[in-house]
Amino acid sequence: MEITFIDEQNRVTATKITEIEKLLQFAGSYLSLPENTEMSVTFMDNEEIRMINRDYRNKDQATDVISFALEELGEDELAIHFDEEDDFDLPRNIGDIMISVERAQEQAQEYGHSFDRELGFLAVHGFLHLNGYDHMTPEDEKEMFGLQEEILTAYGLKR
Repeated sequence: MEITFIDEQNRVTATKITEIEKLLQFAGSYLSLPENTEMSVTFMDNEEIRMINRDYRNKDQATDVISFALEELGEDELAIHFDEEDDFDLPRNIGDIMISVERAQEQAQEYGHSFDRELGFLAVHGFLHLNGYDHMTPEDEKEMFGLQEEILTAYGLKR
């Protein structure tokens, strides 16, 4: 899996980025994603994520993580299908995750666990959204949060 990390303000160390990459690679293997899967992770502060939340979700407040899944079809969009014989070997770009490092630090203190755990939790949470999981209904929430905890535990990132 190809992951592009964007941290223009140097909010996290290179070591943390490597840790998040390893965790997301593990999560990708856990979900059996194709090797040519691509995605990005952007680290930002509360003000930057508040503006994105306001502009794209009509919620004028900071949040911890926002995911933009590229494979979700909008109302007026049509899926493109190729014949199975066609071998294009195109990368599968699943989307973008944006994480407020500032909010992750606040929540780590609030929930009484490490910053590493919170950052990892948010990365996996966003990753699962990119892969079609959601928590809009109690059933969906149970499935997504169960899988999220399964991945984090299997990886060794416990509370």
